[in-house]
Amino acid sequence: MNKLKNKVAIVTGASKGIGAAIANHFAAEGAKVVVNYSSSKDGAEHVVKTIIDAGGIAIAVQGDVSVEADIRRLFEETKSAFGNLDILVNNAGVFNYAAIEDATVESFYRQFNVNALGSLLAIKESLKLFGDKGGNIINISSGASRTPVPTGSVYSATKAALDAITVSLSKEFSGRNIRINSILPGAIETEGTHSNGFIGSEFEAKIVANTPLGRTGQPEDIAKVAVFLASDDSGWITGEKIAVSGGIFGL
Repeated sequence: MNKLKNKVAIVTGASKGIGAAIANHFAAEGAKVVVNYSSSKDGAEHVVKTIIDAGGIAIAVQGDVSVEADIRRLFEETKSAFGNLDILVNNAGVFNYAAIEDATVESFYRQFNVNALGSLLAIKESLKLFGDKGGNIINISSGASRTPVPTGSVYSATKAALDAITVSLSKEFSGRNIRINSILPGAIETEGTHSNGFIGSEFEAKIVANTPLGRTGQPEDIAKVAVFLASDDSGWITGEKIAVSGGIFGL
C-alpha cells in the first residue's frame, strides 16, 4: 500500500465526506496529508487523529478557499511542515439548490467563489510548490456538470466551469509535467446529503432506480479513484472528466 509513498498532498474541504475519505486513503497509501477545513475544526482534527492512529502523517490547516489570503497561508503552512507539494485535491465545495425565482446574488457568488474561484486560487499557489518536478491536480466536480437537474442551475454551472478549467489547464501545462483531471461523482451519501434531506427521500430512490449499479455511492468510491489519479498508475491521463457515478452519468 505505497502508491503515494512520501508524496505530499493537500485536500481542501477534508473535514468530512468525500474530502475526509480521500485524505484517509491517501495517507493509507503513504502520503503526508494536509487536511484543509473552513469551519469544522473538530472534524478536521478527527480526520488527522484517525490518520495518525493508523500510522500515517497529517496536519490540519484552516482556510476558506475563496479567500486569497487563506489560500496563501494554507500553502505556506504546507511548505513549512513538509517542504514541498506533489498533489492538490480541490474538494471544497458548497451547493444551494433553489428555483430560479429564489436565486440570489449572494448565493451565486458564494457558490462560484468556493467551487470555481477557490480551485483556481489553489491551483495558482500549488505551482509554486510543485516547482520543476511537476505535480498532480484532482478537481472534485460533479455529475451535475454534465447532467444538470431542476433547481441546480447555479451549482451545475460552477461545476461545469471547474471542468472547463481542468481541460484548459491540461493544455496550458503542456511540457511542465503537471497532470490535472476532474472526478464527477454521482449521488454520494455524506453528511451533506443527509442534512439536506436527500438520503431517504423519493428523489434518492429515483436516482438509485436509474443507476445501473443500483445504489447510492459512498465517499470511499470516490477516494479510490482519487488514489488512482494521484498515483503513477494514471501517468498518461490528463485533462479528463471521469464520471464515478454507478453508471448514471455514463455516455
